[in-house]
Amino acid sequence: MKLIIVLGLSLLVVASCNNNHDYAPKPRGYFRIVFPKKAYQQYNESCPFTFVYPKYAVIEPDRKPGAKPCWLNMQFPQFNGTLHLSYEHILSAKEFNALIEDAHKLSFKHTVKATGIDEGVISYPEKKVYGIYYTIDGNAASSVQFYLTDSTKNYIRGALYFNNVPRLDSIQPVLTFVKQDVDLMIKSFRWK
Repeated sequence: MKLIIVLGLSLLVVASCNNNHDYAPKPRGYFRIVFPKKAYQQYNESCPFTFVYPKYAVIEPDRKPGAKPCWLNMQFPQFNGTLHLSYEHILSAKEFNALIEDAHKLSFKHTVKATGIDEGVISYPEKKVYGIYYTIDGNAASSVQFYLTDSTKNYIRGALYFNNVPRLDSIQPVLTFVKQDVDLMIKSFRWK
C-alpha cells in the first residue's frame, strides 16, 4: 500500500513538472485610486489672508511646539498628505530677505533626491500677491513648495508632503490631482 502511494505521488510530481520556461515577471501593481469630485470652499478665518481650498481637505492649526498663529496644515486625509502653511508678519527688510532665503534653502534641501527643481514666478499685482513656486521632480520628500508675499508686511510659505515613502511613480497621480488644488489656492489667494 505504501509503495502504491509513493509511486502515485512520484508520478504526480513528474507529471506536474513542466519544462515550459516562458516565465515573465509581472509589473508591480498599485491600488486603484478613486479621486473625489472637485469642489471648493473659501478659507476666511481670523488670519490676514483668504483663499479657496478643496472640500475634501481639512484645515487645522499647526499644533507642533513653536508653531505661531496662522500656521496651518491643510490635510488631505484620503491621500495621506499635508500642505503645511507658515505665516509670518514682516517687521523689517532684513527679516523679509531672511524669509525669502529660508524658503529657497528649504526647497533646495531636496536636491539630494530630486532630479530637478524648477522655480516659477508668481505675480498677481492687482492683488499684491508675489512669490516663487518650486516644482521638485524625482523621489524627493516634497514635490511642491512656494512662498507668497505682499513685499511689505505679509509672508506665507507652503510645502506639500505625503506621509509615505517618496516614490514618484506611485504618488504621481495623486500629486497631479492635489497640485491642481494648490495651484487654485495660489490663484485665489488674497491678503486682507
